[in-house]
Amino acid sequence: MGKIKVKGKAGAAKAYVTRSSAVKRLQCSLADFRRLCILKGIFPREPKNKKKANKGSTAPTSFYYAKDIAYLAHEPVLKKLREHKAFAKKLSRALGRGEWSSAKSLEDNKPSYRLDHIIKERYPTFVDAVRDIDDALSMIFLFASLPSNPRIPPALIENCARLAAEWQLYTMHSRSLRKTFLSIKGIYYQAEVMDQTVTWLVPYQFTQNIPTDVDVRVMLTFLELYQTLLGFVFFKLYTDVGLAYPPPLDTKKDEGGAGVGAYSLQEATTAAAPPIAASKTVEVDGKKVSSKDVRHTIKSIATSSATVDDLDATMAEPDSSLADVDEDFVAQPSTSDPNATTDLHTLKSLTTLPQSISTNLFAPYTFWLSRETSRPVFEFIVRSFGGRIGWPASSGSGSPIEEDDDAITHVIIDRPLLEKSNESALERERRLGRKYIQPQWVADCINAGRILLEETYSQGKTLPPHLSPFGEYEGAYDPTAATAADDAAMAEAEEESEVEEEVRNDTEAEIALQAAAAVAAEDPAALRAAELAAEAAGIDYGTFEKEVAKSQKNAKKRSAPAEPDAEKDMNKMMMSNKKRKLYERMKHGEKKRATERSDLETKKHTLAREKKRQDRKA
Repeated sequence: MGKIKVKGKAGAAKAYVTRSSAVKRLQCSLADFRRLCILKGIFPREPKNKKKANKGSTAPTSFYYAKDIAYLAHEPVLKKLREHKAFAKKLSRALGRGEWSSAKSLEDNKPSYRLDHIIKERYPTFVDAVRDIDDALSMIFLFASLPSNPRIPPALIENCARLAAEWQLYTMHSRSLRKTFLSIKGIYYQAEVMDQTVTWLVPYQFTQNIPTDVDVRVMLTFLELYQTLLGFVFFKLYTDVGLAYPPPLDTKKDEGGAGVGAYSLQEATTAAAPPIAASKTVEVDGKKVSSKDVRHTIKSIATSSATVDDLDATMAEPDSSLADVDEDFVAQPSTSDPNATTDLHTLKSLTTLPQSISTNLFAPYTFWLSRETSRPVFEFIVRSFGGRIGWPASSGSGSPIEEDDDAITHVIIDRPLLEKSNESALERERRLGRKYIQPQWVADCINAGRILLEETYSQGKTLPPHLSPFGEYEGAYDPTAATAADDAAMAEAEEESEVEEEVRNDTEAEIALQAAAAVAAEDPAALRAAELAAEAAGIDYGTFEKEVAKSQKNAKKRSAPAEPDAEKDMNKMMMSNKKRKLYERMKHGEKKRATERSDLETKKHTLAREKKRQDRKA
């Protein structure tokens, strides 16, 4: 006799748990349940059959894996949350009774939890942690720019600002920045750390307000996890390059608005010797041996090795060339294709390969920031590529150079071009020796990987389009590409517009002929009327017959399905429902992108033609 299945005890009803049932099992509040799910990385699931998972009920609810809820039941943070709930009850009772000493004692012994073990669980290796810090950096930079309020304490904002400055310091020191993009949302940065691409968003320096419909508690829970994660990652990154972490802060410079310049990078001192562990005794071959005896034996071996230096000196030293030969890759001919060449690199050859972008792009130049430009943004960008930069005192303290420094080669300015009437000879000579460029020039040079011409970005000029450097799809619209083809198209459009008036009557007659022929081809009864219309327009009978035959041929092509389309339809019929829907979505996206590109190209040609006509009229 087989096992009797009980309803609601097997299948989807056993594998899934509703949110209300999960809260009851864990014996915590809904807010604590949300916090635990965020910290542990557990999210709702979508069962195939909601009715079976909900034991016959069709009420809308959220489902979780039963194994995930059992995993949460053993979380140490849950135990601390329960202790905090009991602490809150005891504290409120003590305050209500006026027992101030008991309340102070409870406050001093307030339960707290750490997230170190969660970071180790979610990120087994350091590369996994670096790969997942994109959202963490964006969240940190967002909270660093928020004003303090009752929900966001000032200490939290200061900690976020410190973490943001530490990340910028490391990026500038390691020259890890690769791309930047000035968008409407903010400034996108992309760096390469530990062979991992890290992209984050920094908001502009405007007064930020928190919308009322945003749940700040959820964001604060994510921020709590991200702060712990970045603390681990930054410590590892700093120690790997030999820097002390955290970098010391100069309070005077910080009060003067120095920003990142208030922190100083220092080399890490030699680590102290680890403390000697307590003596442990183990039994080996019936004898008790302690760790102290083992250390004494090691010391005696070390001292006795000094007496055999003569013997060691007579030993032949290993040939360094042999080690180099072993490291290098020896190409072996292919058995299938003897003429094929192998192109494999060793670690030594990879280190000599040129980088995709020069990290010393701005090293030969010295920049001066005008007061209307954002100092934190361009200080970070320029210093990340080896350049020197200075700014006026109104933008903050700590500028390494002054405005009258002769080493300044570029001035980043975002003001309209104005001529000075009372300019001295020294000021004029200094102005002619510098290049005044708009802020977009810096970002475009980084994305292009080379120094662009400053003429296009001069003060007061209309800037070229600022394009996103992040992984556009193949065949995307590029307004800077195919300029020669655009010029040829504009020339053809001008020629067509010049002869348009001369052949307008003939064109109208041809259009009438084509329309009449199309009608006649589709409806034979209208053939006589079309012949009369062509005769009235002055078109001979032979030309009319050719147009009718051409229209009939095109109608047959439209009615007969093409073989490739039929083959595609057959292939779609062989697909599963899921794959067919995915294929249709892909084709819909390709068609939509092609339509957008054609519309943009049409607008570009129209604008260029109108501009040409306006210049001709002027």
